[in-house]
Amino acid sequence: MADAVRPVIGVTASRRGGRWMWMANRLAIRLAGGQPRRITADDGPEALRAVDGLLLGGGDDIGAEIYGGELTLDVRIDPERDRLERAALDEAFRRGLPVLGVCRGSQMINVHCGGTLHQEIRKVYHEAPYMRTILPKKWVEVEADSRLSRLLGGRRRLKVNSLHHQSVDQPGQGLRVVARDDHGVVQGIEREADPLLVGVQWHPEFLFYAHSQSNLLKALVEQAVDCAAGRCTD
Repeated sequence: MADAVRPVIGVTASRRGGRWMWMANRLAIRLAGGQPRRITADDGPEALRAVDGLLLGGGDDIGAEIYGGELTLDVRIDPERDRLERAALDEAFRRGLPVLGVCRGSQMINVHCGGTLHQEIRKVYHEAPYMRTILPKKWVEVEADSRLSRLLGGRRRLKVNSLHHQSVDQPGQGLRVVARDDHGVVQGIEREADPLLVGVQWHPEFLFYAHSQSNLLKALVEQAVDCAAGRCTD
């Protein structure tokens, strides 16, 4: 697919680090038919206005003040990125752009819609093991009647990777929890109506070789095509 007809997918990222995550997202989005564009807090509002779809990427923890959590000194946060992604979601909602949230991005969707987070899942889910790997080693159960299941090709149970220690607690307004791991930790949220608004706690960009995972990126790109053609709300 030529770049001229590829919808632009804005990928939010931290200004510090995250190189391998960006490279994986860039590859996965291009394979899905999109044109990836990295967006950080250094970019102005015009960068957000130039995209046809939005992927909120993984990275640092979200500032606890956004969702009323307890402030701690042992987490790495990026307040400027928090502000960027909240502005990006406002722009996406205003224009009717499709949105996929990955790990931190899923959490940001939730808190932006008024939901809350668990700051440390092992303090709540005591049986949950510490797991930090890009390899698919965690089992996730997906609700049969969910959009996420349909996007995953009807999969109800699948193995995913894990790079997080926070998770969704109470879902935000209009959002539904549609996937959990074997220990009960939330792994997927969604809004049922269009445009696409789905968040997954794992990293599909590192699993792009799996058909079910690449379908998530393809769904984002396919809806973004309509936006690139001027068929989104503006």
